[in-house]
Amino acid sequence: MPIPAQGYPLAAAISPRVEIAVTTGSTNADVVAAAAADPGGWPHLSLRLTTDQRSGRGRLDRTWTAPAGTALAVSVLVRVAGIPMEARGWIPLAAGAAMTRAVAAQLAGTGHSTGLKWPNDVLVDGAKICGILAEAVPGHPDAVVIGAGVNTRMSRADLPVTTATSFAAIGRDVDDDRLLADYLRALDELLAALAVSGGDAAASGVLGELEALCTTLGSDVRVSLPDGTALVGRAQRIDPEGRLVVVSGVTSTAVSAGDVLHVR
Repeated sequence: MPIPAQGYPLAAAISPRVEIAVTTGSTNADVVAAAAADPGGWPHLSLRLTTDQRSGRGRLDRTWTAPAGTALAVSVLVRVAGIPMEARGWIPLAAGAAMTRAVAAQLAGTGHSTGLKWPNDVLVDGAKICGILAEAVPGHPDAVVIGAGVNTRMSRADLPVTTATSFAAIGRDVDDDRLLADYLRALDELLAALAVSGGDAAASGVLGELEALCTTLGSDVRVSLPDGTALVGRAQRIDPEGRLVVVSGVTSTAVSAGDVLHVR
């Protein structure tokens, strides 16, 4: 789908700066560079988006590509001075929850289920429809860029893996502008709650939101860890630092980074 002639008015009513790129390598790289060069020009919730991203990146250094017009790539600059440094691991988790809310709103009443796979993959009917990557802006520690890639109009044949899905693949239309607006509103709400609580995810309600949305909890999982090893067990809870607690036998392990596979 080409960029709509009317732009994204619902998103623009929330974001102070909406940049639309006909095509780009990476919206995250664009915003990181732009915000570093001109901090004042990129206030909280400023964003850049495209439906033709050529060199997208995901978690764990994965590449993310999609045929032009079939996915929405959006990177949002958030100002997080009010969130203590030790609590900023919650930012990408909050972004995942915010996008899960936005996707669920698009599918309300359709019978499709929406959930969150820890840490921040958005699932529809158990398959991934959106991934998220958060990056700090070098030299500006209170500025974070959150990138999201949503499979919007990707055909089933174009899906990169069998565990992925898209709105088109499940036969649903998507209102990109409303999706963005709902995402921005939820993201701002969750980050503001974290700031007001001094970074306390439980007191802010952010932990409860994650627990309510996270389909990983209670599932048997295999977690591929950054060191190449794997952890197999049952995902029991999310701890106050945002880590996934996996129980294997009598051993509990808190995982801060890893690739989770729901075994069942």
